[in-house]
Amino acid sequence: MTPVRCAIYTRKSSEDGLEQGFNSLHAQREACAAYILSQASEGWTLLPEEYDDGGLSGGTLERPALQRLLGDVAAGKIDIIVVYKVDRLTRSLLDFAKLVEALDKARTSFVSITQSFNTTTSMGRLTLNMLLSFAQFEREVTAERIRDKVAASKAKGMWMGGTPPLGYRPEGRSLAIIAEHADLVRHIYARYLALGAVRLLQDELAAAGTTTPPRTSLAGSPYGGAPFSRGQLYAILRNPIYVGEIVHKGQHHAGLHEPIIARELWDKVQRQLTSKARGHRRKREASPSLLAGRLVDAAGEPLIASHACKGARRYRYYVSKALHHGTLAERSSGRRIPAEEIEQVVTSELALLFDDPLGLAERCGVAIHPAELKPLLARAGKAAADLRADARGLLRKLITQVQVHDARIEIGIDQAAAAAALGSRLPPGASAVLSLTSEVRLTRTGRAVRLVEPGGSTGAPGQPDLALIRLVARARAWWGLIASGQAQPAALATAENVTVSWLLRVLRLAFLSPAVIEALLAGALKPEIDSTALIATGAIPLDWAEQERRFVAGA
Repeated sequence: MTPVRCAIYTRKSSEDGLEQGFNSLHAQREACAAYILSQASEGWTLLPEEYDDGGLSGGTLERPALQRLLGDVAAGKIDIIVVYKVDRLTRSLLDFAKLVEALDKARTSFVSITQSFNTTTSMGRLTLNMLLSFAQFEREVTAERIRDKVAASKAKGMWMGGTPPLGYRPEGRSLAIIAEHADLVRHIYARYLALGAVRLLQDELAAAGTTTPPRTSLAGSPYGGAPFSRGQLYAILRNPIYVGEIVHKGQHHAGLHEPIIARELWDKVQRQLTSKARGHRRKREASPSLLAGRLVDAAGEPLIASHACKGARRYRYYVSKALHHGTLAERSSGRRIPAEEIEQVVTSELALLFDDPLGLAERCGVAIHPAELKPLLARAGKAAADLRADARGLLRKLITQVQVHDARIEIGIDQAAAAAALGSRLPPGASAVLSLTSEVRLTRTGRAVRLVEPGGSTGAPGQPDLALIRLVARARAWWGLIASGQAQPAALATAENVTVSWLLRVLRLAFLSPAVIEALLAGALKPEIDSTALIATGAIPLDWAEQERRFVAGA
């Protein structure tokens, strides 16, 4: 009789009880071993290798023991996987489909000892799909209950975990004051009120040698002991924890902990911070034109930054030299381009360039070592986020010239600055300028020129998210390869130079409803919906109606 090699897989979501001599993992293994023994007449033999994942969720396949198990399956070392229940293997319907496909390819089956399933038959797969749908529903309902419990607890003023702010330490469901650190917080508030500027406060603390107190994170890692950054000081001055409040999703609740800062001092500091912020915005409005000195028309003539006021509103333009200086003979051929529209187009194109850092590095001729990939992706992501949030500093470094034609915009990019933003250097002999073309045509409305994309939409806010559109296209292409059996997730991730976890999260975009896809193409998604929001774990519900309610503006 040919022996049937059996491997037992066990999993427990939480770490509670794992320290016990006989825990849930042991109970699962014992029950599975007994079942294998009962099938000895069929040649079933238990392999000695143990595959146990303790304290890990079934919502992801990134589990050490499971990955070892799948590796052994691919190597042909296992004939049957035995589990106590199907949801021990996975709680995700999409992940389950990948597992069944991988097991079929290796001619490996799996058995649930408490549920009679056979993955080699279509009826068995249907039953498993139904069961896993309920398992995924249970996981989502549990997550909703946890969110509701956190909200209710915070409404009662409880501290629900996380790194406590400077001046406090956790004490049950509340916070206890650390006297020495609290004195430093009070000093920061008092000195800010006296100095009137966070920059001056930062300089004074640095001159006095005052640093952030050494502390230990919840994971046991030490941090602190460095000079205060301006961002840290703003966070301290704005944190309502110090006045005895707990905040949850914008709602302020009276906390159970003692305040460090008196309400009167807190209110004075907030008024001063608000007034300084307003003043800062007024100062920036004096010279907000990002492309000043770098924008030219098709003939190479400069377009000059200008503005017009109507009531309290200020309208900015880039104007042909003839129009700006009032040369009547050339007014008919002059252009007046709305500044915000062309700035948004240029900024978006640059951000999309950094969304694909490997492509950008290749275009710049920069060689990327595998060990440099992770920091490269982090730096590129930060550059893209900086461009979308406040493009002034980085955009001025990157742009050499922007030339406006009737049917396109040509953007000249300083390759050395682009490589520096990726943390690299240009190789010898590389071109100094990288040319980027955006197909945006110009249409005249009176004396003003509007920017219109090929699909007919203007370049104004609310335009389609090109980065998200490209990501959805990649997801559908990947799913087509996987569903047709042309590729496996692991091999596909290697070919695409991405992690398996990221690839699987992106794949969920292939299951967006038609209405959501139409809204994406029309630029009608809610403002907060972007690629980062949609590839987060659990971001996309299975129900199409729920997808439309969450993602489509006005739904």
